[in-house]
Amino acid sequence: MEPPPRRTVTSPAAVGSRVRGRLAFVAAAVAALVGGGIVAAWVYFHPSCEWTRGVEYGRRHGQPLTLDVLRPRSPNGLGIVVIVSGGWRSDPAIIRPWLVAPLLRRGYTVFAVAHVSQPKASVAEIFADISRGVRFVRTHADDYRIDPDRIGVGGGSAGGHLALLLATRGGPGPADAADPVDRATSRVQAAAVFYPLTDLTNLAGSTEDPGDGGPPIHFRAAFRQEPVDMATWRPLAQELSPIHHVTAALPPVLIHHGDRDTLVNLDQSVRFRDRAREAGADVTLVTVAGGRHGWLTMPLDVMRFAAFFDRVLRPATDGEPKTLRTDQPIP
Repeated sequence: MEPPPRRTVTSPAAVGSRVRGRLAFVAAAVAALVGGGIVAAWVYFHPSCEWTRGVEYGRRHGQPLTLDVLRPRSPNGLGIVVIVSGGWRSDPAIIRPWLVAPLLRRGYTVFAVAHVSQPKASVAEIFADISRGVRFVRTHADDYRIDPDRIGVGGGSAGGHLALLLATRGGPGPADAADPVDRATSRVQAAAVFYPLTDLTNLAGSTEDPGDGGPPIHFRAAFRQEPVDMATWRPLAQELSPIHHVTAALPPVLIHHGDRDTLVNLDQSVRFRDRAREAGADVTLVTVAGGRHGWLTMPLDVMRFAAFFDRVLRPATDGEPKTLRTDQPIP
């Protein structure tokens, strides 16, 4: 007669040990994946580039106007002017390659243009200086090995406002100017911006709206409106509002704007897009759901800006369209 089969009894301690071992393995695998993702992200946002700092392109009120040149390892022959400005204040020290990594990764030479901050310089003076920055880049296009006829511009908030002024008002300087830089054109061939101010004559929905059509509450000195003089403000506001200079000649524009922005209301971009479409120009507005005056995923949006510049600045091939026209919300 055969003995009954022996039963193996596993103690609770042994079971717990096995479970802990498997959990530890899973945790290690997850950590490896997360760690790998972090490393990959770090590498992506720290591209190798040649960084030339503090190139002087002019002067304002005794101060130098400077730009930084970030040249990628494999340049594509195209340049993007990035306007360093927030609240019409500018600090060259904030320029870092990771901020424009998607552009550098795609081969764009980036020109980070700074200006003298308000209130030392007025917004009108700042726009004149930014325009000279573009003229300087174009005049030295051969030195930087870029196509002078294919220059894009980008910026956010005040930088976006100045970028759209370039897109709507950019043009050649005086033909009789002694300095060849001043004779060059400041026109750009594409613009990609975040939450731009487009209409100073109508600030409805903004915390800066004084309610009477006057200048932004906390930026009066920037417009030389201390005290406010409505007789001089009205024509100045129109002159410095991109929406009032839109024509069919407007280059392709991409705007990303949050629908919860209380400083620069989304309506600023909506009305600019609508005015452009009436004129037959191409403006794409991407509404960021829940986005305020800035959001955490903006680096991903810079990737979209880079793809946009690819579409509109590079020569079209195989009959593909060069412009975007797909308004869409981003969750």
